[in-house]
Amino acid sequence: MLPQHRWFWLLILVACGGAGLLYNMLFVGGATPLAGLAYGLAVGGTTLAFDRGLILGGLQTRMRRMPAKLYVPAAEFAYVLMIAAGIAFGGLVVWALGLTTDSLSEAVKITPRVLAYSLAVSALLVFVIRMRDLIGGEVFVNFLVGRYHRPVREERIFLFLDVVGSTAFAETHGDLKAQEYLGAVFAALAEPVRRNAGSTDDYIGDMAMITWPMARGLKNARCVACVFDVLDRIEAEAAAWQSRFGTVPRLRAALHGGSIVTAEVGVDRHKIAYFGDTVNVTARIEALCRPLGTEILISDDLLARLPTLPEGIFARSLGAHALRGRGQPFRVSTLERATAAVGPPDGLVARIVALP
Repeated sequence: MLPQHRWFWLLILVACGGAGLLYNMLFVGGATPLAGLAYGLAVGGTTLAFDRGLILGGLQTRMRRMPAKLYVPAAEFAYVLMIAAGIAFGGLVVWALGLTTDSLSEAVKITPRVLAYSLAVSALLVFVIRMRDLIGGEVFVNFLVGRYHRPVREERIFLFLDVVGSTAFAETHGDLKAQEYLGAVFAALAEPVRRNAGSTDDYIGDMAMITWPMARGLKNARCVACVFDVLDRIEAEAAAWQSRFGTVPRLRAALHGGSIVTAEVGVDRHKIAYFGDTVNVTARIEALCRPLGTEILISDDLLARLPTLPEGIFARSLGAHALRGRGQPFRVSTLERATAAVGPPDGLVARIVALP
């Protein structure tokens, strides 16, 4: 089964092909449907690849830093170029496969009508994608299907990632620069979260809330792998962070999972929200990181449910601690990397392997 985000992009490409077929029916009388399909896929694929940063990613990044009065015309011009490139590629394919009687020069030529139609379709699809990006892919799908129109009880894993020192950064560099910094940090989370099948469901100040349905997050210890993939990405780009912001981000992470109630709330502004002790406990665990002198904490309850840990990662118990709002002490562990020189403490590997 394809992951949910791949289904979304597959549907978008199908919509692009359908737009090409529709153009062929409306303006060519349905004479060459395969040619319309090829043009639709070529134009849609090229435009989407540019929008996602797969083509000229550096240009896309620079454009988004422009003031609005410059960004809008620059973006329109860039999309016109992408549509022209898509038409040229689609025309080459159509001509090579013999799907048209036009010459190659005619097949790759873009007309005002084709350009206007392509811009309209691209604008609609980009709008849908922007809405998905704004509220999160999984949340977007759940809104569409109305899954949480009525409250649903489910089991979910929560990962709270808090940016250390963001307040001090804002005091030194100002609020605008601090927001740019946080935006860059949150952007760096996207690919590792996506790779580990998670969903970034909310940003609360300088903290990102990432979640998984329980079974999905436990599989291959994705919830744990995500934490270290994020840290690895930041470390790999340390020089760029230092050059751009004068510092390399540090994160504190808390992992916990359990039963919660998920519901769609709001009237004028709808949101999918999580209710229950599991969310509160995750926040309390994150607050323990500083007094315990560690950057990653996982509840022993969740640790016991993991079939294994990612290779090179081990858990070290930090015992039971009082959490605000809970009567009984709560057991937590920290997650660390094992090295060739210094492996996990004696007996630890056996304890992890024995977990159910």
